[in-house]
Amino acid sequence: MKFILNAIYQIQELALLTWRVVRGLFRPPLYGREILMQMDVLGVGSLTIILLTGFFTGGVLALNSANTLQKFGVQSVTGELVATSLIRELGPVLTCLMLAGRVGSGIAAELGSMLVSEQIDAMRALGTDPIKKLVTPRIIALVTMAPTLTVICDLVGTMGGMLVSTTMLHQPSSTYLASAKRAVDYNEIIGGLIKPTVFGFIIAIIGCYSGLSTRGGTVGVGRSTTRSVVVSSILIIAVDFLLSKMIISVLLES
Repeated sequence: MKFILNAIYQIQELALLTWRVVRGLFRPPLYGREILMQMDVLGVGSLTIILLTGFFTGGVLALNSANTLQKFGVQSVTGELVATSLIRELGPVLTCLMLAGRVGSGIAAELGSMLVSEQIDAMRALGTDPIKKLVTPRIIALVTMAPTLTVICDLVGTMGGMLVSTTMLHQPSSTYLASAKRAVDYNEIIGGLIKPTVFGFIIAIIGCYSGLSTRGGTVGVGRSTTRSVVVSSILIIAVDFLLSKMIISVLLES
């Protein structure tokens, strides 16, 4: 019973934090410089791990799928399979799982450390709203950068699949690219951008909530960091199913 009440309380606090962020978007100050700085730290700083993730994911997809496709005599659609898998599912999910591990944990640790060292209380004493100064820029930055990094992951993954197809599977690059182009249409792109936008918001809001609810000094910072990564990852996987069902029903079957 205590677990259920605690879960309801946390959901209520999370909803309240979300409402305060949304309400604050339409009130000055906007902290534009802080938003740009967070976009650089959270987005550009994650570029290397996203590039590596996308490249090797695309290569593994091409390598594992080629033999199966060859059995049915349709090895020429390897590019379409790789591109479709990345755009629909693997690109958004893997990108945001990487962000949850790297960025979500960093947000929780940073805000948790500021809370236990009473820096946030000092901000309130000086008349600065910690939600607008600390939370809102991080949410805007992740909601903006997660789709951008996903597109980069999709492109690099497709190129990684082409490299494997041409070097190891001896498939002409023109055949691979022509097949991959068939997987790219307007609805696929829209569906592939909806997911990381929602996932980016989940990572940011969970990381900020975990950091701002830190208790127990420096030990509590570690617990908040771990909780942020675990909860964000689980929500990404769970929400991915719901979004996939919605996107297939609304966009891909229309």
